[in-house]
Amino acid sequence: MFNRLWLLFAQSVTILFAAWFVLITLKPEWLAETNVTTIVDSVTLKESADTSSPNPGSYHEAVQKSMPAVVNIFTSKSTQQPLARKNKKNNSDPLFQFFNGYSDEEPISSLGSGVLVSSEGIIITNHHVINDADQIEVALSDGRKLKAKMIGSDPETDVAVLKIDASNLPTPITLGKIDSVHIGDVVLAIGNPFGVGETVTSGIVSAMGRDHVGINTFENFIQTDAAINPGNSGGALIDTRGNLIGINTAIFSNNGGSMGIGFAIPVNLVKQVMESIIKTGGVTRGWIGIEPQNLTPELIDSMRLPKDIRGIVVTGVLEGGPADHANLKPGDVLVSLNNESIKDVKDLLNKVAGIEPGTAVNCKIIRKEKEISLSIKISKRPKL
Repeated sequence: MFNRLWLLFAQSVTILFAAWFVLITLKPEWLAETNVTTIVDSVTLKESADTSSPNPGSYHEAVQKSMPAVVNIFTSKSTQQPLARKNKKNNSDPLFQFFNGYSDEEPISSLGSGVLVSSEGIIITNHHVINDADQIEVALSDGRKLKAKMIGSDPETDVAVLKIDASNLPTPITLGKIDSVHIGDVVLAIGNPFGVGETVTSGIVSAMGRDHVGINTFENFIQTDAAINPGNSGGALIDTRGNLIGINTAIFSNNGGSMGIGFAIPVNLVKQVMESIIKTGGVTRGWIGIEPQNLTPELIDSMRLPKDIRGIVVTGVLEGGPADHANLKPGDVLVSLNNESIKDVKDLLNKVAGIEPGTAVNCKIIRKEKEISLSIKISKRPKL
């Protein structure tokens, strides 16, 4: 009886070993999730045999896809430094100041980030990162440092377009669709904060279409709590698929560091400005030449306007401008443009800016409690 049991045991063990050998030879992936047990100094440890697949909830693949396209931007500009700061001897003497007032120009350096968006070397960053720079240098993810040329910039949206000339550039980032971005989505900010090197932070989309922030003339920000610190400006805000959904531009802060409120320019606006700059060297916007003011309850009462009225009050009209030619006057209440109601000053600014210069538009105003229709020929918005 014992011999029979022993024979059965030996046969079972032999079959199991044979099955294991076949699996390890022909289907090793079936055993990839198997935990490996080791004994170290009488302590039993379990180690995962799988080192290839990302951890659950990891954004490694998204970062791996997009990070090579994020670059570091180093700028420098020259400024004249008074010699009096270096040599205090006789620095109050007018003759000394006349002949020796200024030293050679000394460079001032600053740091930011940018995003490679095309294989031709087009890079998007913030206008404030490269503003007034004499030299712009770009550091790629592979360690190369290249001189960059500015194609153009738009201070009113804080978008700038650079170009570098080099071969074997990293894979450009993929532009996402703003329609696919929703409040609560997980997002990742990639940049070079404080100059420590490329860094990734995570958060969620806190709000969409944020304006009235007071940062740019034209505002339509993605708000996020992903940490955006100094040096992150111009870097990428990506979704969990690694697609670019915004350019990090500013933070709300009392101390200069991240406080959980950051703002990014949405990718659709970035793309629109970039294409205009590449095509024409700048951005052309409409303009009517007025000083507008938001309606307040006090103004509505004093002007005897309907309580539910929406629009803006014209507080000033530029002489010789489009509004002046259309007979618009201070005190008029502008309520609609091309049959579209006007919510506030920002809404008017955006509507007018989006109209091609030279286009005649119909507007409705209220003047001395009477509704009047006027036609205004849109002009080109002057540069700041």
